[in-house]
Formats: sequence, structure tokens, C-alpha cells
Amino acid sequence: MTESNESAGEDAAEAPVVIPEDDEALLAECRMETFRSGGPGGQHQNTTESGVRLVHLPTGERVEARDERSQYRNRRLALARLRARLEARNEVPAERIPTKVPKSQKRKRLEKKRRRSRKKKLRKPPDVDE
Repeated sequence: MTESNESAGEDAAEAPVVIPEDDEALLAECRMETFRSGGPGGQHQNTTESGVRLVHLPTGERVEARDERSQYRNRRLALARLRARLEARNEVPAERIPTKVPKSQKRKRLEKKRRRSRKKKLRKPPDVDE
């Protein structure tokens, strides 16, 4: 793979992401930011930096957790969300098996086209010859 492909990110989305088993190893691959989460929870939540934002550096995937009043619990929540996102990213969609269009559906499509054509013909001004 050439550097131009890597920088363009063409193959980056297709390559499966290796997800570490333990949370500490996954956290080591991330940049963690804390922030004041605000919202319901009162003075404690508004004055402490209990919100956690994780950015997974290899993929750029970003998750936030600000549900709890504790930074520790929010970090655990964010790690669980990140793990779920990375697993979803690794899922390979099933191959679609193309099927033949049934005759009834072909008939319906043609009838719909004919009806639309008639409707549009009726909108036109009448010819001078008629």
C-alpha cells in the first residue's frame, strides 16, 4: 500500500480495527478529555469536570459520556460505547444475493408509467390540428 492511499483513507475504513481485550489497553490508544458536563445533576455536576470525551487515535472515532456525576463511571461508560462503535465498524455486511424481479412487479411498474404518461399528456395544451 502506498502512502498516497493511506493519507487518502481509502483502505482505512475497510481494514478491521484490532480492539484490545482490556479497558486499560483501549484507553492507552485514546486521547481522553474531561469537561464540565452541565445539565441535570445540580451543583456537583456543574462544578466538576466529570464529562469524558474519548478520541480513538487509530480510527478518529469520538465518544462522550456525561450521564453520571462521577468521572470514573463516565470513563467506563465512554469505553463501553467506544468498544461498541469499534465492533460495529468491524462488522462486514452480508453479501446481497440479487433476485429476479417478479412479473407482477414489472406489470405494476409499467402500468404506473403509463398512468403518469397519460396524466402528463392531458396537461399539455391541445394541438391546432385537432
